[in-house]
Amino acid sequence: MTDQRKTTETTSTQPELRRVMGPKLLLFFIVGDILGTGVYALTGAVAGEVGGAVWVPFLIASIVAMITAFSYLELVTRYPQAAGAALYVHKAFGVHILTFLVAFAVMCSGITSASTAANAFAGFVNDAFNFGLQPGGNGILLVALGFMALVAVVNHRGVSESVKANIVLTTVELSGLLLVILVCAWAIFGDNADLGRVVLFETSTDKNVFLAITAGASLAFFAMVGFEDSVNMAEECKDPVRDFPRTMLTGITVTGVIYVLVAVGAVAVVPVGELTNPANGSALVQVMAKGAPGMPFADIFPFIAMFAVANSALINMMMASRLLYGLSRQGVLPRWLGSVHRDRQTPGTAILGTTLISFALITFVVKFFDADAIALLGGTTALLLLCVFALVHVALIIIRRRPYDGKTFRAPRIMPYVGAVTCVSLAGPWARSDSQQQQYLVAGGLLLAGLILWLITKIMTRATTLKTTSNEAAGTKE
Repeated sequence: MTDQRKTTETTSTQPELRRVMGPKLLLFFIVGDILGTGVYALTGAVAGEVGGAVWVPFLIASIVAMITAFSYLELVTRYPQAAGAALYVHKAFGVHILTFLVAFAVMCSGITSASTAANAFAGFVNDAFNFGLQPGGNGILLVALGFMALVAVVNHRGVSESVKANIVLTTVELSGLLLVILVCAWAIFGDNADLGRVVLFETSTDKNVFLAITAGASLAFFAMVGFEDSVNMAEECKDPVRDFPRTMLTGITVTGVIYVLVAVGAVAVVPVGELTNPANGSALVQVMAKGAPGMPFADIFPFIAMFAVANSALINMMMASRLLYGLSRQGVLPRWLGSVHRDRQTPGTAILGTTLISFALITFVVKFFDADAIALLGGTTALLLLCVFALVHVALIIIRRRPYDGKTFRAPRIMPYVGAVTCVSLAGPWARSDSQQQQYLVAGGLLLAGLILWLITKIMTRATTLKTTSNEAAGTKE
């Protein structure tokens, strides 16, 4: 009883997070988190899996994201706290190791995505200003680390400052994609494009159409992830029960439409063989150059891409730090990770921890990953999150069996069942080409590291408990 009272008193002395996000800021947060590295970097890679019908995987990914969002909405309005998927799985199953692995998988997906975005940012800086920095060199590494340090500063300044920065960055990256759509429309109406290509499936001889679509969709799903990050901001929203449902569904719809239009336009303007050739440069750069010849879009694009990946990094690091904060407040991770800065009212310790992890990941990516790093890490991120989403759907099915009298969003009864099946279908090895099987090695390595960390934490906690018990026993004898 004494230990519980102390824990309660410690938690109650912590200041609450500041509730500053209304529906407009939340919409920008969701749209900005979904848009970014995925569509800017993976359009060509998805086209390489399915050929001209590249819009099909993006459409499937959008539908799966929408189905998953319904389960998230019911859970976040029932538990409007910052821990997200890990909290929902813990409420449903109550198995600490499963909760920890879910949290670790989500955190790794966010930090790895942010670290990859930081590496991409450094490359775009190099291209934009012609610094002549060598890939894998110390110059690229220093730019990437400096960028992540700046992200940490903005994150620590406060959610209001972070979300305002997100508004600016989202506006820029959204403008870039709208410009791509307009250029494609100009080319189509000017007879400088071939819409007949957008219905053609062009796959290698070892893949049938089904495998091509699922392989493309599993990769394209990376471009749709991000909507789930917003649930980790629930404690900083003014009215999460009212605002989350309509805002999240609107954000997924908007981004899905943009992705399909970009995909259709890109293949119509540039043949798939050229679009997927890395020697020709970024897919969207090729689209801009061919759709509007004579215009300096190839020179402008690196600047737009810098803002796009910067936004992805900022929001992913916001999510990761809030996830650590929420888990510590639930007692799943050490309490000190839930400390809140009294002046800024931000989770300072969690921000520092996730930033240090990102520094290590950035160093590894810059020094050891090859040209396929974005596709490999993007696919691995999607794989991890598809597994997490499947568990979230199952968690909702279990939680629904328990009585609840509070106000909550109610998803259609069949949604979590459909969501679980679709997520498992896209996460299985049958949904990936031979080259994509490497994602399982990367994901398995990350989860193994998480398991080792969990065991170390458990051993240290048990040792501390035994020491405390021994000291109390000795004090009683005295």
